[in-house]
Amino acid sequence: MGFRLPVIRRTSSFSASQAASKSVEVPKGHLAVYVGEKQKRFVIPVSYLNQPSIQDLLSQAEEEFGYDHPMGGLTIPCSEDVFQQITSHLN
Repeated sequence: MGFRLPVIRRTSSFSASQAASKSVEVPKGHLAVYVGEKQKRFVIPVSYLNQPSIQDLLSQAEEEFGYDHPMGGLTIPCSEDVFQQITSHLN
């Protein structure tokens, strides 16, 4: 029995020319989120928004930060490790 890993893209995985631009394009059907103390950027599928674990994080984000981020994404109030654990369980 194999495991299927979800597609999660970090900004650093994009090409240098894309990272140098002011805003890195987010593929259709995906959403940029910022996680952890260093505000690392992840691009996740929009389908994750239906998951209870992500909805809990979004509720915490709304309470703590609101839904406005200067980089155009959502700030998620958890550590990068926790976020990666949560998203690794989603398909």
